[in-house]
Amino acid sequence: MKKGAIGYFIIGSAIIWGAIIVGCSLKLRGTSYYEEISPVLIGGMLTHLFLIWGPLAVQLKKRAKKE
Repeated sequence: MKKGAIGYFIIGSAIIWGAIIVGCSLKLRGTSYYEEISPVLIGGMLTHLFLIWGPLAVQLKKRAKKE
């Protein structure tokens, strides 16, 4: 993995969480119910975990083995 490739994971992370925040604000507009928003937050957290931090951890382990 190139040194700059980690930046793509960070940008991906920011895009995912930005979409989650926008989704939450749209869903909660005019309401005060957390139950409606918790699936969005949980889905976002799991997506972030599996698509960003999982591959990033694998790449960092590979990098550590090479060094």
